[in-house]
Amino acid sequence: MKRFLIPLGIFIVLVGFLAIGLRLDPREVPSPLIGKPAPDFKLALLSDPAKQLSPADLRGKVWLFNVWASWCASCREEHSVLLDLSKQGIVPIYGMDYKDQPGDAQAVLNRYGNPYVETVVDLDGRVGINYGVYGVPETYLIDRNGIIRYKHTGPVTRESLDKKILPLVKELQQ
Repeated sequence: MKRFLIPLGIFIVLVGFLAIGLRLDPREVPSPLIGKPAPDFKLALLSDPAKQLSPADLRGKVWLFNVWASWCASCREEHSVLLDLSKQGIVPIYGMDYKDQPGDAQAVLNRYGNPYVETVVDLDGRVGINYGVYGVPETYLIDRNGIIRYKHTGPVTRESLDKKILPLVKELQQ
């Protein structure tokens, strides 16, 4: 009888972990950067490689930082949502073209529209590493003081904008 209790106990524990894991939302991956300053960078602009942009240039405003790439299918899913948000003028969106060829990225923006105030190019992915990017798209909400207040993993949807991102934007803009 004792021989069967140990495997049965292990089985019950594993089923418990599985049940808990199935209830977790993979988009709700906690970021250790929430509440901390956005990692600094100085990257070339996609539109004009002779010019650079850094988070310090954006101090004093609430902004979204969207990490994307031309090769990313999920980025295309969110593109129309970002375009609509951009047209509303509620919050400026800055993009980071991640591990991509600048010509390919520019072609996507030319073809589908450009929701970004500016896009920086992270050709080798080093800045992405500092932000904890493990897949694109990822979007960060950054406050006036340069502090990351929220990270959205995966495509931004109308629902995620309305329920989470825009209420936080409005709170931070007050």
